[in-house]
Amino acid sequence: MNYNLAGKRALVTGSSAGLGEAIAIMMAAEGIHVIIHGRNAERAQAVMQQIIDNGGSAEIALGDLATDEGADSVAQAALAAGPVDILVNNAGFYAHTSWSNTSTADWLEVYNVNVVSYVRMIQRIVPTMKKQGWGRVINIGGGLGVQPINELPHYNASLAARHNMSVSLARQLSGTGITSNVVAPGAIMNPGVEQWLRNAAPQKGWGTDIAEIERNAVKDLVPNDANRFGRQEEVAAAVLYLSSAYADYVSGALLRVDGGTVRSI
Repeated sequence: MNYNLAGKRALVTGSSAGLGEAIAIMMAAEGIHVIIHGRNAERAQAVMQQIIDNGGSAEIALGDLATDEGADSVAQAALAAGPVDILVNNAGFYAHTSWSNTSTADWLEVYNVNVVSYVRMIQRIVPTMKKQGWGRVINIGGGLGVQPINELPHYNASLAARHNMSVSLARQLSGTGITSNVVAPGAIMNPGVEQWLRNAAPQKGWGTDIAEIERNAVKDLVPNDANRFGRQEEVAAAVLYLSSAYADYVSGALLRVDGGTVRSI
């Protein structure tokens, strides 16, 4: 499908690996000039080179979005060669902790990285979109922001904050030609998740073949209607749709890519 995005410029934060990398690669395949962001130059270079080798167009903007100075550096690099049409806020992290061992410092750190960093990039990139009268802000959220679990309380709450601020931003951008939406992935298979599943399988009795391990792990951990983990490309495709003119009438929306894991409307 042609999304008619050739020539657009997109900044994808946290795109030197993982989901951000998958988003960047799919965008580049659609003719979008992608600005790869990360903190590690070698990893960012590898993603950029992969895109270029496949006929795409890309550049790099390095910096730590957890600081104002880092966000300034990334924005300046991203805007140096022209305006950014599409901002995909993807960078973030979480630690596997619970209520009993998550300190207030942990809460502050997760909010800074997972929420305030999104705000930093919105404040620096959206003004250039307003000058053009067109733009896309796509924030990566998650099902735990809608249906939180007993673990990862700070991460659950940070996802909910991402969802809430995205809708607020959509209202603020009314009439500007810029939309603000959320893509909320469920449990997504990636090399790290696959390795964790293989390591846990003997103790959990999930089997030995990865397909069997995945089916059993889904039943135990994330029951859903698809009976599997999602794939990064499926999330990337949702981002691509929201980036396109086909989503002109979609703003302030939450698009869940979770196989039906979240049991709510």
